[in-house]
Amino acid sequence: MNRRRRQFLAGAAQAALAAGAAGAIGPGAGQAAEASATSRPEPIPLVDTHQHLWDLTKLRLPWLKGDNPINRSFVMKDYLEATRGLGVVKAVYMEVDVDPADHVAEAEYVLDICRRGDAPTCAAVIGGRPGEEGFRQYITRYRDNPYIKGVRHIPPVSEGRKPIFLDDPFVAGVRLLGELGMRFDLCVPPPFLLEGAKLIDRCPGTRFVLDHCGNADVKQFLAARGEGAGRDAGLHYVESWRRSIAVIAQRKNVVCKISGIIASVPKEGWTPDDLAPIVNHCLECFGPDRVMFASDWPVCTLGAPLRRWVEVLREVIRSRPLAEQRKLLAENALKFYGLG
Repeated sequence: MNRRRRQFLAGAAQAALAAGAAGAIGPGAGQAAEASATSRPEPIPLVDTHQHLWDLTKLRLPWLKGDNPINRSFVMKDYLEATRGLGVVKAVYMEVDVDPADHVAEAEYVLDICRRGDAPTCAAVIGGRPGEEGFRQYITRYRDNPYIKGVRHIPPVSEGRKPIFLDDPFVAGVRLLGELGMRFDLCVPPPFLLEGAKLIDRCPGTRFVLDHCGNADVKQFLAARGEGAGRDAGLHYVESWRRSIAVIAQRKNVVCKISGIIASVPKEGWTPDDLAPIVNHCLECFGPDRVMFASDWPVCTLGAPLRRWVEVLREVIRSRPLAEQRKLLAENALKFYGLG
């Protein structure tokens, strides 16, 4: 792609953000009475902070096997089709748990996409294993790379064992990310959120991202509202998750991605109201300046198409001030990742 084409795309994205913000504001107070009852503002443009891509001819994903519905390649053309008409103007790639031997290949794969500038993807959070031998050498090669914004690693956790992310070598690796100006995505099950808060406390110089509303499970929220044997367990789950989210939100060097929960909805019979308690609790705890929209595509399709997730989220936040909606859907991500 030539330079003129890249400049055109970059300008178009910025124009979309500006137009969306202006359109979302709507008529001024003096014009409101004269506005047509049928007029509707343009939807606020989206910055997607959690876009997965994988080409199984180039990368190995050991977890992706068997009859998993997403056991195939998901490449840029698939993403563009899934987001057609949704107003996604920028996207941040999120690592896909490749074989550790493919970490550099994964980084180079997404860097090539970012450099080409012919798609929304303009930054990346890559895979890596803080605390393991060779991590410093691996990650420092991207010290000054404008596209590499951080690292995610989802370590194994189990009941009765201290999570690996509290081990000293792991903590040192996450602190290194802060020294390099990078971020760390924290993705753990709800029972380990408080241990995640301890990691954040031990790394005050590193900026954190709490993925997927703390991995809240919609089915547990539905159980808490129902009847029968599962209700008590559901109530305990919900209350524990709510407390943990509030604790993490007290740490000012962490932001929350509003994402992921659509993947845990039942196959049928759910509504936006079933997701609203999770979204609203995160928004209230973290405040309007520390939340970001994310698609989690294509993992989100395990629950519903990406288009449905966007529709549901817009419905849940519809009554919130438009300034807060713009922050959640685009503006906070632009600032947090330095996307221009």
